[in-house]
Amino acid sequence: MNILEQLFENFSAAQLQNQALLADNVQWQVSHPFTPITSKKNVINNYFGVLKNSLPDIERKPFISIQGEYNKQQWVCATGYFTGTFVKPLCGIPPSGKSIFIRYSEMAQLENNQIVNVFTFLDLIDVMNQVGVNPLRPSLGYSGLIMPPSTLDGVLKSSKDSELSNTNQQLVIDMLSELGRYDGKDLYSINLEKYWHPDFIWYGPAAIGTTRGISGFREHHQAPFLKAFPDRGINKTLCLISHNNFVATGGWPHMYGTHTGNDWLGLPASGNKLFPRVMDFWRCENGVLKENWVAIDIPHLLNGMGIDIFEQMKNKIAAAN
Repeated sequence: MNILEQLFENFSAAQLQNQALLADNVQWQVSHPFTPITSKKNVINNYFGVLKNSLPDIERKPFISIQGEYNKQQWVCATGYFTGTFVKPLCGIPPSGKSIFIRYSEMAQLENNQIVNVFTFLDLIDVMNQVGVNPLRPSLGYSGLIMPPSTLDGVLKSSKDSELSNTNQQLVIDMLSELGRYDGKDLYSINLEKYWHPDFIWYGPAAIGTTRGISGFREHHQAPFLKAFPDRGINKTLCLISHNNFVATGGWPHMYGTHTGNDWLGLPASGNKLFPRVMDFWRCENGVLKENWVAIDIPHLLNGMGIDIFEQMKNKIAAAN
């Protein structure tokens, strides 16, 4: 069990206050509409406390969790679900009184066996979907619960094979370089077939959805995104680590792009330059990429487009009543 799993074993504020795994000056950034949180006390009250208030019986269910070094820093990267009974509002989303699944993805920086920096995505649009209050159009891809790795070995207990890990990390780096070769006209100018398994699964965030195969990815995510952000590129990589067949990378923000194309998420172009926060978890298989779990802070992007999805949600609820 890595340090993140140890931290989340119990959501009790009293126990967390005494939790030596959290540095006193820890910095915790959570996807929109959360604002950056500083200090152990504030993290306990304004992150853990918020989740615990909405889901008193909250439980953490990771299905990928790896650790490694990037730029001489130690990182733990994980993705999975928080689950529990949704009894009180969460960021204005009305409770259902039923089980809820909150998809999370996170990267945590460690120093001296303490957590000092964390970046967390919570897929709140997916929560809106589960409650039935999402104001956006339906996802082009599949919407619903996503799957853990088909090999069921994402929460790694095996020792690290450095050669395999480095090979797969380079595979991801080379594939990301390939994505940057789009000629602005033809999606096939990007040779995904060289890097991706034909039955590749892209587990996208709510509002985009999950896609199957290279053609599904191109149709349901890549084409709309490239049309909307033709000048997109990498802003800064926060971390890039690997463990055997799993690779994690991301940034806060990780990309940049000017929103000049219409119809991404069914919305008109805003003309604004945006900085997507993105996190990816990859599973490699026999020298190609087989599965990809993707977190994108879409509420943050919408906010940059001048759209308050939480206000729109309230308006939708009011209109229904």
